[in-house]
Amino acid sequence: MTSMKKPANNIRQGFKTGEHIVYPSHGVGRITAIEEQEVAGFKLELFVIHFEKDKMTLRVPVPKIASVGMRKLSEPTIVKKALETLKGRARVKRTMWSRRAQEYEAKINSGDLVAISEVVRDLYRSEAQPEQSYSERQLYEAALDRMARELAAVDNLTETEAIKLIETNLLKGPRRVGKNETEAEATEEESEEAA
Repeated sequence: MTSMKKPANNIRQGFKTGEHIVYPSHGVGRITAIEEQEVAGFKLELFVIHFEKDKMTLRVPVPKIASVGMRKLSEPTIVKKALETLKGRARVKRTMWSRRAQEYEAKINSGDLVAISEVVRDLYRSEAQPEQSYSERQLYEAALDRMARELAAVDNLTETEAIKLIETNLLKGPRRVGKNETEAEATEEESEEAA
């Protein structure tokens, strides 16, 4: 019996009950239990993950955690890198919106905090900038929500405090380029103005 318990802990990859985790397609959740169920005659160990904000519970088979991309909360160095990313210049490609929207959606669902911060940075609009389309706003809010929830869990903040921290870092960024300008065009304009 004891020899079977040890491999189970290795398979769990250090995840334990009560711990906050990141599930790529849902964001930050908390492992509330580790259950054993019998499915088609096989005993299966499952993580029971509760997502408070979505009022949702998910059961993930322990052997599947790597393939679904479930991970521990980001380390402070990753959080710092994500916050630094927010201060960078927005990078907007000259591709059709539907293609860019798919790329943004993929970044949000990757569970990668730095990739999510790139979406927040690229879709952020200050008060002085033109309005966003409905779909841009939806993607921005989804990315902001994912990032804020992870920052809140890592730094033990409220979500409101985490959003303020994100917005403060966004405001430290360079002059925001317009919707259709790329970073290269903005640099060209700056060098022409200097000449």
